[in-house]
Amino acid sequence: MSLNNSSNVFLDSTPSNTNRFQVNPESSAAVNDNADPPHYEETSFGDEGQNRFRISFRPGNQECYDNFLQTGETAKTDASFHAYDSHTNTYYLQTFGHNTVDAVPKIEYYRNTGSVSGPKVNRPSLLDIHEQLAKNVSVAPGSADVVANGEGTPGDEQAENKGEDQAGAVKFGWVKGVLVRCMLNIWGVMLFIRLSWIVGEAGIGLGVLIILLSTMVTSITGLSTSAIATNGFVRGGGAYYLISRSLGPEFGGSIGLIFAFANAVAVAMYVVGFAETVVDLLKESDSMMVDPTNDIRIIGSITVVILLGISVAGMEWEAKAQVILLIILLIAIANFFIGTVIPSNNEKRARGFFNYQASIFAENFGPSFTKGEGFFSVFAIFFPAATGILAGANISGDLEDPQDAIPKGTMLAIFITTVAYIGVAICVGACVVRDATGSVNDTIISGMNCNGSAACGLGYDFSRCRHEPCQYGLMNNFQVMSMVSGFGPLITAGIFSATLSSALASLVSAPKVFQALCKDNIYKALQFFAKGYGKNNEPLRGYFLTFVIAMAFILIAELNTIAPIISNFFLASYALINFSCFHASYAKSPGWRPAYGIYNMWVSLFGAVLCCAVMFVINWWAAVITYVIEFFLYIYVTYKKPDVNWGSSTQALSYVSALDNALELTTVEDHVKNFRPQCIVLTGGPMTRPALLDIAHAFTKNSGLCICCEVFVGPRKLCVKEMNSGMAKKQAWLIKNKIKAFYAAVAADCFRDGVRSLLQASGLGRMKPNTLVIGYKKNWRKAPLTEIENYVGIIHDAFDFEIGVVIVRISQGFDISQVLQVQEELERLEQERLALEATIKDNESEEGNGGIRGLFKKAGKLNITKPTPKKDSGINTIQSMHIGEFNQKLVEASTQFKKKQGKGTIDVWWLFDDGGLTLLIPYILTLRKKWKDCKLRIYVGGKINRIEEEKIAMASLLSKFRIKFADIHVIGDINVKPNKESWKVFEEMIEPYRLHESCKDLTTAEKLKRETPWKITDAELEAVKEKSYRQVRLNELLQEHSRAANLIVLSLPVARKGSISDWLYMAWLEILTKNLPPVLLVRGNHKNVLTFYS
Repeated sequence: MSLNNSSNVFLDSTPSNTNRFQVNPESSAAVNDNADPPHYEETSFGDEGQNRFRISFRPGNQECYDNFLQTGETAKTDASFHAYDSHTNTYYLQTFGHNTVDAVPKIEYYRNTGSVSGPKVNRPSLLDIHEQLAKNVSVAPGSADVVANGEGTPGDEQAENKGEDQAGAVKFGWVKGVLVRCMLNIWGVMLFIRLSWIVGEAGIGLGVLIILLSTMVTSITGLSTSAIATNGFVRGGGAYYLISRSLGPEFGGSIGLIFAFANAVAVAMYVVGFAETVVDLLKESDSMMVDPTNDIRIIGSITVVILLGISVAGMEWEAKAQVILLIILLIAIANFFIGTVIPSNNEKRARGFFNYQASIFAENFGPSFTKGEGFFSVFAIFFPAATGILAGANISGDLEDPQDAIPKGTMLAIFITTVAYIGVAICVGACVVRDATGSVNDTIISGMNCNGSAACGLGYDFSRCRHEPCQYGLMNNFQVMSMVSGFGPLITAGIFSATLSSALASLVSAPKVFQALCKDNIYKALQFFAKGYGKNNEPLRGYFLTFVIAMAFILIAELNTIAPIISNFFLASYALINFSCFHASYAKSPGWRPAYGIYNMWVSLFGAVLCCAVMFVINWWAAVITYVIEFFLYIYVTYKKPDVNWGSSTQALSYVSALDNALELTTVEDHVKNFRPQCIVLTGGPMTRPALLDIAHAFTKNSGLCICCEVFVGPRKLCVKEMNSGMAKKQAWLIKNKIKAFYAAVAADCFRDGVRSLLQASGLGRMKPNTLVIGYKKNWRKAPLTEIENYVGIIHDAFDFEIGVVIVRISQGFDISQVLQVQEELERLEQERLALEATIKDNESEEGNGGIRGLFKKAGKLNITKPTPKKDSGINTIQSMHIGEFNQKLVEASTQFKKKQGKGTIDVWWLFDDGGLTLLIPYILTLRKKWKDCKLRIYVGGKINRIEEEKIAMASLLSKFRIKFADIHVIGDINVKPNKESWKVFEEMIEPYRLHESCKDLTTAEKLKRETPWKITDAELEAVKEKSYRQVRLNELLQEHSRAANLIVLSLPVARKGSISDWLYMAWLEILTKNLPPVLLVRGNHKNVLTFYS
């Protein structure tokens, strides 16, 4: 399709296919490097003169164009008609009339993989439109979308099959799917047999208030449900889906299970209610089968089997049954209202029904609570009649448009049922007195004193009801609605309809919610129930589980105890839905954009609190049980940590809280008491140097920042690609291994530049690194010059940025990347072997012996019986050195800091005052579980004639710092010359890197300095001879005093820039830490990190 301002674009006299929009391709010479740059024309997005896009079409194609504009859909990409076109072997996409791979917005780009509403399409990546366009890309005609959108959708075939399965699925609109179900579930048996009693107890005024209070709870919940349901595509699962996608799997998983269970038990409750009504009818006709309890069991069992059959037959049959039940229910309600205007007869008057009377209305307006009853007890009895608002949302997966149907159907159902409840309450309160004897003889005789009641004014004397119980009237007769109605049996039919419809709705809801819960695999043991059958993906296994649960409770035949718990389960769901709406709004996530805007976050929070309060009003012990169960399930799901990411508001709020805290932290000046090591650890990939990460993590875990850093050196394009592809994997490795650290990587031209960038830019606000942790470069003698310059250079850079440095040395070194390569290779070969064995087993029954013989030949080539690395695998060196023997020591060394250290010492050689970091790090280590049995031994330098004074002074300082220590040693002979053997080792070490200019003439010496400026000059060596002596001597002292220590923490010598060459500095570090236990060379930034002030 061509959209352009140029009028010449539309001039084309050449006849062509009438089924295509005209496309004006650029010349193929546009990609020629020698040609002039193409001229890009402006589109008419901001053109005032021509404010309409013009679309050219071939003669005879006007109808196709009109259809295009009416539907608003993009052109179909079939063989004869697609939005993108190709004209030569060099392929171009046409967007706004220009040759570009850039794609226009399409809904397919935003779908999830495997979406049932259509296939997901991958838009061109940023790399595709940013990198240089490949030349002569040959594309088959009609493959526009494939080229434009990458490699296609993972699981496309699965999505197509799913789409075919769903093609014939039955989907409901908002009336049949939501409105009907909610009305039937809300209008329960309470409407017919309890509402009159509630009006009698509470009066019309408080009775209407009870209805409105209940409606307020359900209306707020309905608004919250509507807001959540319109904030994105809603799948099956109802309340569970809404809560889990909003608050996360912990809340969703806990409430989903009890909500599904509550619906299953509710089936039994409604069926028992139906069975009790039938048994009452049997009593009246004297047709009992066994006894009342067993009759309830028999009738209930038969009923639930019939309901199961209707449900299993399919949602369409269930929906038809619901419509029929609703019609019966509406007729029954209408029958009641008609009965109120039919003139009453003597028998009905004796039972308290006098049609509409102002005196009765006035008498019944106020409350008249009997002993033991009150406002809240009556409210607790009525409130379950207002529940059922989630009946439509629970089958969200079977709705045509859940986002439209759930708000419209739920809110309208709440309104209609509330009006009906209030209407019935007012009508029955205006027609029927509270107490009546039922005797037609209790009339007022002339001359009798009237007791002032409404019945007395209407000619009846029911005064004896004050002294003895009566059987009729609002307070005594649960069948008032049958008596008032025009035709009594219709009320009985209404009771049947109300109970059966509620039971049927619950029987459908429970498996649907349970199936959605199982599909998410939050409870792995329940995965069996996730499978669906047929075009509607019916949860048949869930139906039968619900049937078993319902049957078990029907056989109890006494649900007075379990009923309050069920009501509390539903209320807990309502509370969490309200809280979900509040939480999502409070988190201020840009993804919270509900189409249904009639809600308020604070109203939702009020609704959540109100639901919790109502739970305790209804039944306090049932509320406690509900909370205990929910808390237990929450802890279980949190412990299991299901591998799901739904973008919940909990995540959004965590981000907002972290951001607020980080910003708040920037307003507070740093204080020495709050200092903590915040480390950049140059691990490379964190899994390649685990020991270095472990020791750094030991003194940063739960107290400081730890960032594992990697520098990718090389061509930028390759480095960035490798870096981006591994970021998530390496952070996931840290999480899996329970290491509280971040992973960061940079691409740079050289290692030092990358580390310099990390030192300057890492961190956030006050959470910036203050310590650089690196491993000792064990192979420095064989390393290229640039590597040594980079290594020593990053130490200089850290000091320049006033960042402390920790260099860690262990005997075996840190890098285990070769071990990981061997393991990966062996794992790959093992997977090949298992796959081949599986193939052999599969083919045994199909191909016979000949095929199997061939496969075994192939297996022999791959050595499936004894997997070994291939010769061309690039790890011949390791293989030839006996992998097991070579790796054993390295692997053990890489895990040495993971183990409990046992009783021992951490020897701290605090030779130079660096602000206290050399002392703080070992102290933090002693607080860790793995190091707590290690005692600190402090070694300091001092004068030989003041050893005791120095020791007392250091002990006093440590006491003020409140740092416990086992012993203090003052070393007075640090500046003594080392023995000849040790010095000879040092000289031999630096010999290959010396210039020896003093032995050569001046010209030759100057030439050598220019050619090898990195070498150690005689002048330099002489100038720092005392410092070199000190490093060698220190090693002797370390060998003498700390050879058995678990860890040595030692002041890091500082190389003055321009004075100490890189190779001499590396020789110092080598001789200083040679043949010792693990060593930490520490140098702070010479700012206080310890204080003894409070």
